[in-house]
Amino acid sequence: MILEHVNMTVSDVRRSAKFYGELLGWQVRWEGTTSQGQPAAHVGDERSYLAFFQSTGPSSAPPDDYGLVGLNHFGLVVDDLAQAKDRLAQLGITPKAEQDYEPGRRLYFLDPDGIEVELVEYDGK
Repeated sequence: MILEHVNMTVSDVRRSAKFYGELLGWQVRWEGTTSQGQPAAHVGDERSYLAFFQSTGPSSAPPDDYGLVGLNHFGLVVDDLAQAKDRLAQLGITPKAEQDYEPGRRLYFLDPDGIEVELVEYDGK
């Protein structure tokens, strides 16, 4: 079993598609509109993707509180965490936390909409 996609409502579909495409080297798999006419896009590779849907209301960052019910973050495996960190810097993003742990390294950052993302590199991969 694999996780096929994560669906997120964002403040700017094109900005999110560009950000994740540049960060992860992913492509736009589909771009169009929802049944309500709002912009939407799928960005990923042949196995999985992020689905972006345009917000119709005011934007607000998700709560940064692991004590509340809701999505805390999602994690993506990268081959080279140092390279991904460099790409984040080029995109104007500073990691909020970095850790070495068994069996690898990880960092956390907030995307342009304040959604927390984890990038992880496993040893030996």
